[in-house]
Amino acid sequence: MTTDLTAIENIGQRARDASRVLAQASTVQKNNALVAIADQLEQETEAILEANRIDLDTGSEKALGSAILDRLRLDKKRVRIMAKSVHEVATLPDPVGETLREWSPANGLQISKVRVPIGVIGIIYESRPNVTSDAASLCLKAGNAVILRGGSESIRSNVAIAQALGRGCKRAGLPTESIQLLSSTNRAAVTAMARLNRYIHLIIPRGGRSLIEAVSAEARMPVIKHYDGICHIYVDRAANLQMAQEIVMNAKCQRPGVCNAVETLLVDETVASNRVSGPCAFDPCRAWAP
Repeated sequence: MTTDLTAIENIGQRARDASRVLAQASTVQKNNALVAIADQLEQETEAILEANRIDLDTGSEKALGSAILDRLRLDKKRVRIMAKSVHEVATLPDPVGETLREWSPANGLQISKVRVPIGVIGIIYESRPNVTSDAASLCLKAGNAVILRGGSESIRSNVAIAQALGRGCKRAGLPTESIQLLSSTNRAAVTAMARLNRYIHLIIPRGGRSLIEAVSAEARMPVIKHYDGICHIYVDRAANLQMAQEIVMNAKCQRPGVCNAVETLLVDETVASNRVSGPCAFDPCRAWAP
C-alpha cells in the first residue's frame, strides 16, 4: 500500500504540473491534441483490442455477467466510435475564456464572470473502457489535466487506451501527463485518490451506489455525483413524434446493458395516445404506460 500511495502522490504532482501548461494552452493547441489522440487510437487499435481480449477472457473466467462483459467488450467499430467521439469534442466551442456575465456596481468597478479551467480532475468509473477516452477528451478540451481510475475488470484495456491518449498529447506538444491512469486496482487506491486534495481539485465517481457513497465519504475536494442512474426521456406535447420514436428506440435498444440506456419514458398526456406509423410503430401509451 505504501508503494500505491507514493505512486498516486507522484501522479498527482505530475498532473498539477501538466494542468498549469493546459491552462495556458490555446484552443488550436488543444484541438490539435484531440485530433492527434483520435488518430493515435485508430493507429493502436490492434494493441487496444488485444488488451481487451485478455480482459474479456479474465472476466469470463471470473464468471462476470453478460451485461458487464458487453460493457467491457471492444471491437474495431467501437474503437472507431471512440476516435470519432474525440474528433467531435475537438469541434466543440472552447469553454475557457467565455464571459458569462459582466456588471458594474455603484463604485464603478468593472466585474466579469469568466470560465477558467478547474485544474486537475479525478474520475473514477467502472466497466466501460470507452469512458477512458471520453472523460479524458472532455477534460482536455476544458484545459484540465485528468487522473483516471477504471474498474479492475477493464484494467488492461484502460491502460492501453490511456497510453495511446498520452502519446497523442505528446505528438501535439502537450504534456503526456495531461492524461494519467491509476494502474492500481486496489480499492484503497480509490480512498487515497479521494484524499489527494493537494493536487486534485474535483472528483467525479461514476458507477454504482456503493462506489459513489465511498468516494463521497472520503473526498476532501468537491464531488460531482449521481446515485441510481435512472435515465429518463420526456416526450413533450410539441415534440416531433417521429423523431421521438427514433430517439427512444435508440436510447434503449442500441445497447441495453450500458448505464446510460433509458429506463423511464415520460409522455405528455395530450400526445400519449398518438401513434407513429412505420416499421417500429410508436405507441407510447400502450408500450410504456404503467
